[in-house]
Amino acid sequence: MASLNCSADQLALFFGPNTTNASGAADYICRQFTGVTDRFTDTTFAVDSTYLLFSAYLVFSMQLGFAMLCAGSVRAKNSMNIMLTNVLDAAAGGLFYYMFGFAFAFGGPSNGFIGKHYFGLKEIPSSSYDYSSFLYQWAFAIAAAGITSGSIAERTQFVAYLIYSSFLTGFVYPVVSHWFWSPDGWASAFNTNDLLFGSGVIDFAGSGVVHMVGGFAGLYGALIEGPRIGRFDQNGRAVALRGHSASLVVLGTFMLWFGWYGFNPGSFNKILFPYVSGSYYGQWSAIGRTAVTTTLAGCTAALTTLFGKRILSGHWNVTDVCNGLLGGFAAITAGCSVVQPWAAIICGFVAALVLIGCNKLAEKVKFDDPLEAAQLHGGCGAWGVIFTALFATEKYVNEVYPGKPGRPYGLFMGGGGRLLAAHIIQILVIIGWVTATMGPLFLILHKLKLLRISEDDELAGMDMTRHGGFAYVYEDDAEAHKHGIQMRKIEPTSITPN
Repeated sequence: MASLNCSADQLALFFGPNTTNASGAADYICRQFTGVTDRFTDTTFAVDSTYLLFSAYLVFSMQLGFAMLCAGSVRAKNSMNIMLTNVLDAAAGGLFYYMFGFAFAFGGPSNGFIGKHYFGLKEIPSSSYDYSSFLYQWAFAIAAAGITSGSIAERTQFVAYLIYSSFLTGFVYPVVSHWFWSPDGWASAFNTNDLLFGSGVIDFAGSGVVHMVGGFAGLYGALIEGPRIGRFDQNGRAVALRGHSASLVVLGTFMLWFGWYGFNPGSFNKILFPYVSGSYYGQWSAIGRTAVTTTLAGCTAALTTLFGKRILSGHWNVTDVCNGLLGGFAAITAGCSVVQPWAAIICGFVAALVLIGCNKLAEKVKFDDPLEAAQLHGGCGAWGVIFTALFATEKYVNEVYPGKPGRPYGLFMGGGGRLLAAHIIQILVIIGWVTATMGPLFLILHKLKLLRISEDDELAGMDMTRHGGFAYVYEDDAEAHKHGIQMRKIEPTSITPN
């Protein structure tokens, strides 16, 4: 909001000669005027903070979506285990992001690599961040951890989830978000003093920062663990280990869709920001456009997957359509605020093809990801980063990232190749960083026999052997005893399947 000033000395000159105390009257009017101006300023901060909090609640609701999607995508004997890991991601992520993560991500002033202030939210609130900022960014951090949990589902020890989730949310993810989102980050589009290739990286809501980090972390976890027992036969052909509930998959997908309206539009952080004062057009319009581009990309990806899989397999598969929809969302996340709605349709169409291609490649190399998380978030996220560098429009880039006129924009929109160069570097450094951090972590856990469960546990299901019972009650206890049915606990062993 523009600053409005009232000078009592200047105002007193407009009072006539019959005014008894012109200076006193002018001072009184200015005090009232200043009070009204302060109220408008307070209201602006309150509305923006409320908007960010509401967006944080939406993003956090995606944890329920992840839980339902994961539960439906695994076999019934492991559904309690995977839901518990989603609770763990949020709980452990909350503590570690509070103690370390937010400081590493946004603790400025700092260097270009890592933040160094706000540990334990010390000095919060400040002129730059409030508590709502922490809550919103924490919801993003645990989303990255939730992505990884899907890749290693049905065969991972509980302690491994605890260790990797804490490390990812407390260090690995925050460092990446500092690089690309902090005003001090070496590749951040907000770092107007020293922009990478004159543009910085435009990863608005995190196709690279969130989805690629979570997806490639899951890739390394699944590669080091190896496929689930029975996923490939003796001849190396893929065997479908279908999830037990398409209903939960659809429910989780719709919850994620709903939460994505906080994920993408909420990344503006504030809503009361006019691009032209006194006009109907402002940041609120850009927020609406971002919701539209998000919707169009997801819808296009869903339909493309529907017909693409029908041609390839001969079936109309609801699970594949749900994954395609989410792949479109993951791809548009980077450029949702800076592209035209028609470009979002292209983004979703190609994202579906990328997902189908990545799944085919995964089968060829005998890679097992029960939720297709590495392919969906890693592959489609990388496409989203490239897509933004091709289709970002000049007008929207300058509105969303003000303060640096003449920024490079999309290659296909006439903006040259500098933004594309910056985004290729983003993809490479994210893969390199995740390789250097999460790869060794999963390898150490594997060597210490803390990563994969025993063969007996995997065959019986972790709900029974690790969590004391199944997620579903098929008959009551009286009926069970009547028929002589008794559950017994299978003690875990340290045997690791080949």
